[in-house]
Amino acid sequence: MKKWKLPLLATPLTLGLFAAQAPAALADISTTSPVNPLTVGAQDLGPTDPSTTINATVVLKIRNPQGLQNYINQTVDPASPNYRKYLTVNQFRNQYAPSQSAINQVIQYLAQYGIQASAYQDDLVIHATGTVDQFQKALSFQMDNYKKNGKAFRAPKNLEKIPQIIADTVLVVTGLDNFPSFHPMSTKVNTTGPEAQTTSVQPPTPGKASVPGQLTATDAANLYDVAPLYKQGITGKGQTIGIATLANFVPQDAYDYWDAIGLKSAKNRISQVHVDGGGDLSSDAGSGETTLDVEQSGGIAPDANIVVYDAPNTDAGFMDVFYKAVSDNLVNTLSVSWGSPEALYMANGQTNEVQAFDQAFMEAAAQGISTFAASGDSGAYDTNRGLPYPYFSKVVGADVPSSDPYITAAGGTTLPTTLQMKHGPVSTGNQERAWTWDYFSDYLSQNYGPSAIYDLGYFSVGGGGAVSSIWSLPSYQRGVAGTTTTPSGQSLMDETQTPPVDYVDLPSGFAGRNTPDVSMNADPETGYLVYSSTDGGWIAEGGTSFVAPQLNGITALINQSVGQSVGFLNPQLYALEKGGHPYGTNAPFNDITAGDNWYYNATSGYDNATGIGTPNVANLAAALKGKR
Repeated sequence: MKKWKLPLLATPLTLGLFAAQAPAALADISTTSPVNPLTVGAQDLGPTDPSTTINATVVLKIRNPQGLQNYINQTVDPASPNYRKYLTVNQFRNQYAPSQSAINQVIQYLAQYGIQASAYQDDLVIHATGTVDQFQKALSFQMDNYKKNGKAFRAPKNLEKIPQIIADTVLVVTGLDNFPSFHPMSTKVNTTGPEAQTTSVQPPTPGKASVPGQLTATDAANLYDVAPLYKQGITGKGQTIGIATLANFVPQDAYDYWDAIGLKSAKNRISQVHVDGGGDLSSDAGSGETTLDVEQSGGIAPDANIVVYDAPNTDAGFMDVFYKAVSDNLVNTLSVSWGSPEALYMANGQTNEVQAFDQAFMEAAAQGISTFAASGDSGAYDTNRGLPYPYFSKVVGADVPSSDPYITAAGGTTLPTTLQMKHGPVSTGNQERAWTWDYFSDYLSQNYGPSAIYDLGYFSVGGGGAVSSIWSLPSYQRGVAGTTTTPSGQSLMDETQTPPVDYVDLPSGFAGRNTPDVSMNADPETGYLVYSSTDGGWIAEGGTSFVAPQLNGITALINQSVGQSVGFLNPQLYALEKGGHPYGTNAPFNDITAGDNWYYNATSGYDNATGIGTPNVANLAAALKGKR
């Protein structure tokens, strides 16, 4: 498999480890032919019944965004009097939310059309309920019904328009369609074709060594040197972990998992918040994803409480789950393991929805909530997995929300092991490496031909990592050797049409936000056990969806060790990376220098295959504690 390595971007060093952290800015994006990606390859069934009820989310613009960015910078600057001093929701609302008169104007505008509306506690989100007819008149669009791959859904046929009278206040309206756009970042071993793997999954035995592919949260803690914190009595006590997800789950599954691996946990540590009525409860809906998020984060931090925010798998649900979590302000850490490619947000000529996510993460940072997102399980080629992606060309790109500059992007690695395959053994290597399944290439080529890596579904499975085409390089990544720019000649094409239709040309050579930030074991071949009753009991999985909640739990431990929330992690992580001794004995990170993610090679220092590397948790906690 041929791989390309992009030239390094030369950037000047920042002034000091915690120089003012200006945020990344949105890129200028032009679309060749704006389109709603949901409707590509779908059958248009005609107009939606105008009496159909819609529950939409109206996201309002932050007031004084530069002031908010400056305040967030101060919370991570040890020289600032606001270092690790965080806002309450009331303080955030009073300083950065739109004025009450502006909010009232939006509510009154919607009311003219019969749409009922009310604001969230932070005054950045308005819930709006009305009929299709009412929303079509208020926002000047047409709603049609569609069918694709057997799934029926509704979606705007043309882009909605924010009327001028409220345009200064409203950022975006989401939830007009009801297509399940987001996918979880969990992956199983290959189960198709002549090399289909059948794994005999055995429940864990406390005190007995686990094998790669059937590891537990305890094994993850051992891999990344959490044990010294446990010996100090650091178990997450006093911390609250937040999980943002798009599927409901069975809480008892997590308790059964923790019991099975020998952890003693309070029997009331989990609470649930069903946002917008909550997500569905089924294997198809992704309940196993929610289950593993809870089991892994809570397994790493066994005495932390957990609040699970689950919402429907819709644009509005995904938006609301974050705004609800930050508006409640009950959690110290928050992770999400669902996402969607940046290129799909770019295809319709609007990135306001991405900016709306960003506002929620900015509020989280200002309130001291550390946030994490899985970077994806399709290597650098994020458009290669799930619906509606098969209709589009495969482009190198980052995932939303992990590409956001205010969130920590979780990448994936593979542990060293030997796999017993149908025609003989396959080695993953002799050291922890970036996760892709290209280590199967020689074996598959020898036994099935040179195209087998593609034909049998091994490409492009691997840890997500690329350069954002939406967000510019944040200052905390400036001066980091190994950051790159976007590749040239990339276009998102609809390949179902003849000739193919070009929807958006991705920027070439754009100095964008680089992902991931840090990585941990994610390859299902060396992955983990999950207990999920909706998936039939004990199963073995992998994916960066394990890494995000593990980092969530790890940060709960670090918070307890430090004695306060460390807040927005990225500037602090990169300051340590640039500080002179990021790797080696007593250092906070382990450098990953082997493997790739199909496009980017893992090299010494930062790279788009594994980010800074993997955490040495005890040393990382000590380094962050030393910054008090």
